Amino acid sequence: QVQLVESGGGSVQAGGSLRLSCVVSRFTDSSECVTWFRRTPGKDLEGVAAINTYDSTWLAASVKGRFTISKDNAKNTLTLQMDSLKPEDTARYFCAAREGRGNPALYTNPAQYTDWGQGTQVTVSS
Repeated sequence: QVQLVESGGGSVQAGGSLRLSCVVSRFTDSSECVTWFRRTPGKDLEGVAAINTYDSTWLAASVKGRFTISKDNAKNTLTLQMDSLKPEDTARYFCAAREGRGNPALYTNPAQYTDWGQGTQVTVSS
């Protein structure tokens, strides 16, 4: 089992930026995918961005051009840089990990994941 701990959430005005971090207890030598999800009250979990062992990435259409996902294997850390934030980005953000080869776009369904962090809240005011 992999432990994940998110940080970096907060409150910001529309147009501002936040950087979320997710420390993963281990990145294995096998293929894996780590994904950021978000949950807005009353809505299902939504995949936001994903990255795999080979640094292939996927971004949801709603955040493409504004968010960037990256990872630092030496620090076992996943980062989500969020720029040009909008009120509709307000949500609790979670990172999740699973084994998986190939295109990270194949792993954007939260039901595919068993290892999750506790989440960090992002609030964007207009």
